[in-house]
Amino acid sequence: MKINDEKRIVAQMIRLYCSKHEGNEQLCTACEQLLTYAHARLERCKFGDAKPTCRRCPIHCYRPDMRLRMQAVMRYAGPRMLLHHPISALQHLWNELNSPSHQTAPARKPKPSDSAP
Repeated sequence: MKINDEKRIVAQMIRLYCSKHEGNEQLCTACEQLLTYAHARLERCKFGDAKPTCRRCPIHCYRPDMRLRMQAVMRYAGPRMLLHHPISALQHLWNELNSPSHQTAPARKPKPSDSAP
């Protein structure tokens, strides 16, 4: 997916979250910071236009606090994107399903303590 498409979709999701979930007419300061941060991360993505969707990316480039905020936005806005921005939502789903499999994150190896009886 092209970086500009990702930027557009992430902006739509953050605006949807801020307006519908938080009840703001304009982006609040926290959502504006998240949008700026997300765009900066996308600009620096090492995969460029061959970038997989964030869920399938092997590299977690977000700081932990921003990652939690973005997860909250995506959990709320993701399902609602089909109603508010159906073309963007379908494009994002299509790209997620068709992103190269070699870029998916490897499975976590069990810790020795996980297998203890």
